[in-house]
Formats: sequence, structure tokens, C-alpha cells
Amino acid sequence: MVAAGASAQNITAAGATFPYPIYSKWFTEYNALHPNVKINYQSLGSGAGVLQTSEGTVDFGASDMPVTDDKIAAAKVKFMHIPTVLGAVVPVYNIPGVSKELNFSGDVIADIYLGKITKWNDPRLVKDNPGANLPNAGILPVYRSDGSGTTYIFTDYLSKVSPGWASTVGKNSSVKWPAGVGAKGNEGVAGMVKQSPNSFGYVELIYALQNKMAYGSVKNAAGKFLQGSPEGVTAAAAASAKTMPADYRVSITNASGAASYPISSFTYLLIPLKFADPAKGVAMKEFLTWMLEHGESEATSMDYAPLPAQVQTMVKKTITTIK
Repeated sequence: MVAAGASAQNITAAGATFPYPIYSKWFTEYNALHPNVKINYQSLGSGAGVLQTSEGTVDFGASDMPVTDDKIAAAKVKFMHIPTVLGAVVPVYNIPGVSKELNFSGDVIADIYLGKITKWNDPRLVKDNPGANLPNAGILPVYRSDGSGTTYIFTDYLSKVSPGWASTVGKNSSVKWPAGVGAKGNEGVAGMVKQSPNSFGYVELIYALQNKMAYGSVKNAAGKFLQGSPEGVTAAAAASAKTMPADYRVSITNASGAASYPISSFTYLLIPLKFADPAKGVAMKEFLTWMLEHGESEATSMDYAPLPAQVQTMVKKTITTIK
């Protein structure tokens, strides 16, 4: 086997914004250790990641949603899903004068985006938030305008907890939003909510933390309000990882258990089964091995959750099949 360092490898990638903060850190660290391997990643959204991987316009992609059978079948480049870390999608809000951490039930979140709950002092929000002094102000819902894995995770959750949502909007990376305004990327939604009084949105946890935004607790399947955290995501993964399929395409939203955060997900790299340039295949195998052995230990410090041990063991075997 030729070592990856034997020739300079410029590897291109694009996709999910959800894991971009940790991917950026990993790719920079790996390049410092292996100066001949440079991974250029564009944070464009999961929809772009799936498309560009399928078309072969990038060396690999990234997506927060498992790619559907029809898209896999239609892809010019055949690829595998490699789970990397897990994260939480959290409800963010900007209500002048309200600093209290708010509670949100799934059906209430769904009805905000369905346009059925339009005021912050709606009786259902007041009921979940005693003493919060919610104003008689209109809610501005903010959603992702691009094809987004974060949207897929969010709408997958809403479809499980709101029959009205499931029957009218459903789950997808891009949906027809009944109410609100769109913004591009986790970055865009965070920015829009931060600058818009009385707004409400959904972003990956690290974007809420980096932007010092208020984010709420969500009622889980056990009826407990929980804030998004690596611990809550780990609990959701543990409840679901026992039945992890061989291709890793799994939903862990609304997982059972009192400690499970309900809007949790794996995020994936989309890796070609066979690289046109074998040296790139070798470089990717070496990077992915490093990711499991070293990168996973950095997940919690960046407010992601590392892969459960049994999933890491599965992924190690999968990586050996890359050509």
C-alpha cells in the first residue's frame, strides 16, 4: 500500500452545515499532521452534498439525512454512508425582555410552523411556560431555504409528534413551509433569528451556542422537557443503536427514554465505494481511521456526541471496503 503522504492529495468535499464546525477542525488538524492531504470542504447544505457526491463533482459529500433509495439508485457515483458524530437540533428564539429558558412541546412547534400558533402569549405556550411573561407579539417563524439535513431531522421529528404536520407537510430536506421566512444554512437561520425580534427558528446546537442565542427545552417521548446536549443525544443514540442497520441509515428522533433528547441525529459522510484515483481512496481510509481513533474524542467539547462504541466498531470494518 502506498502511504497517503507519498503524493499530494487535494480532496474536495461539500455538504451539511450541521457538522461543519467539527469537520473544519478535523480537516485542519489532519492537514497539520499530514501536510500532503488537504481536504477542502464547502458548507452548502445536505441537499448540495447529496447532489454533488452523486454527480461526482466532489470527491465526497456530507449529509445529515440518510439518502433515499431512489437517489442512491440514480446516483452516477455509488457511495456509502459513514456516520461521524451526532448532534442536536434546538429551537432558538429572540423575544425582547424574555430571558427565561422556554419549554416547547412538539405539537406546539409544529403549529407555529403551520401558522396555527401566531402569538407568543398563545395559551398553549403559556401553559408550558408558567411565569415566563410571554408578550402579546406575533411570532416570526424562520426556516431553512436550502435543501437541508437539519430540516430533514426537524421535520422527521415533527412528523412523529404532530399528525397534522405528518399529513400536510411531512418530512424532507426541503418542504413547503406554511408560515414564516427562509434563510440559507444553519448560519443564516441563526443570523435571521438573532436580528429579528419575536422570531423562532431551529439550528444545530453549536450554532446556538456560538451565537449566544436563547434556545429552549423540547418535550421528549417520556414527557420530560430537555435542553439539547451531547448527553441527551448520546442517550437517544443508545436507545436506537442496538438496532443499527448495516448501511447506518436510521432515524433517532423522538427516541424512547427519559434522558433522550428528541431532536437528535447521526450525521454522515457520503464516501464513494471506489475512487477514480486510488491514491485518494487510500488517503480517505487513513483520514477516516484517524477520525475514529482521535477525532471522536473531540466531539463532546464541541457540543456534538461521539459515535457509540458499537457503531465505531462497525464503521472501522466498513472503512476497509473503500477502494
